[in-house]
Amino acid sequence: MLKGMKFTHGCWLARKGVAAFSPVQVFEAEVLPDRVRLIAATHPIVDKGSTLQDAALFFEITAPCEGAIRVRAVHHKGRKDPGPRFDVRSPAETGFHAEFAETAEAILVRSGSLSLRIERKPWRLVFLRGDEELCASERGDLAYLRTDWTDHAYARDDGSDAFFRERLSVAVGECFYGLGERFGAFVRNGQSVDMWNEDGGTCSDQAYKNVPLLVSSRGWGVFACDPGRVSWEVCSERVDRVQFSVPGERLDYVFFDGPEARGVLRRYTALLGRPALPPPWSFGLWLSTSFLTDYDEKTVLSMVDGMRERGIPLSVFHFDCCWMKPFHWTDFLWDGATFPDPRGLLCKLHERGLKVCVWINPYVAQASALFDEGLEKGFFLHRKGGDVWQWDLWQPGLAIVDFTNPDAKKWYQDKLAELLDMGVDCVKTDFGERIPLDAAWADGSDPAKMHNYYTQLYNGAVFELLERRFGRGEAVVFARSATAGGQRFPVHWGGDCFATYAGMEQTIRGGLSLAMAGFGFWSHDISGFENTATPDLYKRWAAFGLLSSHSRLHGSNSYRVPWNFDEESVGVLRAFTRLKMRLVPYLWRAALQAHAEGLPVLRPMVLAHAEDPACRHLDHQYMLGDDLLVAPVFDPEGIGEFYVPEGDGPWTDWFTGERFEPGRRYRRPVPYDRIPLLARPGAVVPVGARADAPGYDWAAGATFRVFEPRHSAHGEIFGRDGTLLAALDVAEIPGGFELRFSGKEPASGLRVALANLAPAKVEGATLAREGFFAILSCCNPTVRVFLP
Repeated sequence: MLKGMKFTHGCWLARKGVAAFSPVQVFEAEVLPDRVRLIAATHPIVDKGSTLQDAALFFEITAPCEGAIRVRAVHHKGRKDPGPRFDVRSPAETGFHAEFAETAEAILVRSGSLSLRIERKPWRLVFLRGDEELCASERGDLAYLRTDWTDHAYARDDGSDAFFRERLSVAVGECFYGLGERFGAFVRNGQSVDMWNEDGGTCSDQAYKNVPLLVSSRGWGVFACDPGRVSWEVCSERVDRVQFSVPGERLDYVFFDGPEARGVLRRYTALLGRPALPPPWSFGLWLSTSFLTDYDEKTVLSMVDGMRERGIPLSVFHFDCCWMKPFHWTDFLWDGATFPDPRGLLCKLHERGLKVCVWINPYVAQASALFDEGLEKGFFLHRKGGDVWQWDLWQPGLAIVDFTNPDAKKWYQDKLAELLDMGVDCVKTDFGERIPLDAAWADGSDPAKMHNYYTQLYNGAVFELLERRFGRGEAVVFARSATAGGQRFPVHWGGDCFATYAGMEQTIRGGLSLAMAGFGFWSHDISGFENTATPDLYKRWAAFGLLSSHSRLHGSNSYRVPWNFDEESVGVLRAFTRLKMRLVPYLWRAALQAHAEGLPVLRPMVLAHAEDPACRHLDHQYMLGDDLLVAPVFDPEGIGEFYVPEGDGPWTDWFTGERFEPGRRYRRPVPYDRIPLLARPGAVVPVGARADAPGYDWAAGATFRVFEPRHSAHGEIFGRDGTLLAALDVAEIPGGFELRFSGKEPASGLRVALANLAPAKVEGATLAREGFFAILSCCNPTVRVFLP
């Protein structure tokens, strides 16, 4: 296989052994009510003899939803394609009807504002937004290729040297994002990226979560519908092209028009699935045993009680690998030497108001109590010769559960269900990346495609069990590996990062990159996984971690409790955990957006502010939901840097009330108990009355914080079922503002905090002062505020 699947040698030459067969004209077109079928000739047709002895490519073009067009091409469709395949909804499933038409010069496909014009001769594919050309596949861009071409003949009859390639033109200044979780530069331009899940940490070019979706700063995207090794050349092999290629006889992709990046994610997740809604308790702080530490019941309870004694709200306690015996992972059996009464321990944790998480993986060690049973029943992945596939990397003699076998899936779920019976509430689904090629799957799947797709079956099986047991909205996994569609099974965390500022930088880049693939809920190991952080880094990472959708203290060889670092770390962790608990009503609104629209809770600046060119390259800050900008501090000297997007009015510092003018960069010292956290002008942010847990009545006693109201503003508090509990509408009136409350919660139970305003008169509420806020304790559903 060519490294990176590059096929050319500069602009003019093909690489040695490469032959390309590109469409030059449409030979035959069939326009049907729901699709277009084409035969494209790869050399000019001048007479009947021209139709002989050369390749032709066969196309089918559909529109699965508004703003999306799917292009499928095949060379030899008789070659088997056993799957797996991504579950992409079809037009029949979405109910969408596109327009198909033809003229003497072209075939036209219209899907809302998006159109595809297929020019007959010479061949050219043009994607348009209205009359604006977004990009084009020119003659020579789309190609069927053979890479071992000898003497004008196929050197390999088995087709193992066959590839399909598509290239799309790039506009001046256009930037590209996505392709799953990637830890290098956020902008993909100039990068060669292969979709191939690996357990490679966060400081390499490998990734745990590869998703073949590329998003443009101009508001379009392209998704390669192939779970195998899709190879991307993003302005690299050809600097004026985005290129992707796949092995085999078929090409399949969906082109999306947003017409902005967030619209691309809405349409993409409409076809591939949107995130399930995780339970409210999962938004609290998670504490882990860490990986290689020594721990028993006494250690666990001392950490839990230590957090409570120091006033740090804790929601979930996680047992990492060593809750099972060494050499026995995974057998779902507690190590009796350290946990003689696991059921009793789980009861003690539940009595302390905690949920319990345990670590698992899809591998079964040879010493495991499950190994012989799985071997006898044929539940493990086999080699092509019939033997069970085993190796010694990770656990000696491990085998891999074959989730393509329905009986193996049920067996694995049944064993895991015994832990749920014992009191386990959620599961960390680790690993799933090291899936071999020299394998035979029970359902006959292609090993090259199953390598990436395996994680979808693994995480899906566990999530299905949790949802079946606890109900919708109560299931949550903590997953490391994923592929396209994996966003349906939250939560995902960023993998094994080092306890350095560089590791923290890699982590945020990975999260931002994954967000551009529609993954709504994301976490990371606060203070890093490998090694142990300095107290300085611990405090900075804690602020970042508690302003992520999900927050977990976890590491490799040391406990991540704050008193192991310094006393100030205790205060910082406590402050930011309590802040997050008060922000849960706001985070829940963002969670509902992720579930309903496919918009991630953590949003890259280019996703939230596509209209500002300065946001295209920002990868050290993000929007948390619609209204809050977060800029973690990456400097051991304590200097924070951030950019305020262009717009109408200044942004406001959450902690101090300082106002920052838009369209400017800022650089300033930041104390440990703060982080650059800015509210956008016009934001109405609901803040809960409690800071001790995530699952309280979010509307009771809540405060709507209003920042720089401009003409009108709106804020909401929703219940866990999506019911509107309370809403505040702010409208400009002569001399001030009118506030109107709606929803189930009476206005008398709510407060409004007006940032940096000093009302001269208030009607319908009492007025007080707290810092830079004017506090209105409301008596009526309508309140009028008059300014000096």
